Amino acid sequence: MRRLMFVLIVLAGLAISAAAQVAPADPNRWEPEIQKFEAEDKAKGLVKGGNVFIGASSIARWTNLAESFPDRKVVNRGFGGSEMAHAAQYASRVVVPHAPRVVVLYSGENDLNRGVSPQTVFASYKKFYDTVHGALPNTRLVVVSLKPSLARWKIRNEMHETNKMIHTHCAAAKNCVYVDVWPPMLGKDGTPKPELFVEDGLHMTPAGYTIWTAILAPHLK
Repeated sequence: MRRLMFVLIVLAGLAISAAAQVAPADPNRWEPEIQKFEAEDKAKGLVKGGNVFIGASSIARWTNLAESFPDRKVVNRGFGGSEMAHAAQYASRVVVPHAPRVVVLYSGENDLNRGVSPQTVFASYKKFYDTVHGALPNTRLVVVSLKPSLARWKIRNEMHETNKMIHTHCAAAKNCVYVDVWPPMLGKDGTPKPELFVEDGLHMTPAGYTIWTAILAPHLK
């Protein structure tokens, strides 16, 4: 009887563990969006030697990117809702062809919110880094830390863990700069400043992008 109970407990634990696993990101979800980017590059031409911004909605919704950096050549390749795995998957198609001097990456927030582990997000980041630097070893990668937001304050510990791993790697890697946007986005009480976010508590207002612009400007060429 004890043996049977032990087996049942083990099987129950395995079932719970399996249920808790998060499915991999859909590799084809963003294919139409990527094809639009490729069509735009073909129609307008590649922006060689500029600054390519890639990532999720915080990049995609930066609609006045060119106005934020008027003296820089910038290309926005953000696709909202994407994860770090998607940035890594499509880097060779939407980043590498531009042969940018600088790549600005912001991704990983959606992954963590979906239950993906910090370790898995870091592995996807490392794949992104290896893809870009494998093709463009002299390109500088500027990684923006996962930002604190009202809507996702509950996963701040996972964000800190992810940020720490990326920061550690970036500090030792070639042509990699880690930019921490956490401190200036927090109020005196240590929580995200409400005025930096729209109604959903996740996406940023112009005030939020003003902070990012000031922090990123020195790193762009």
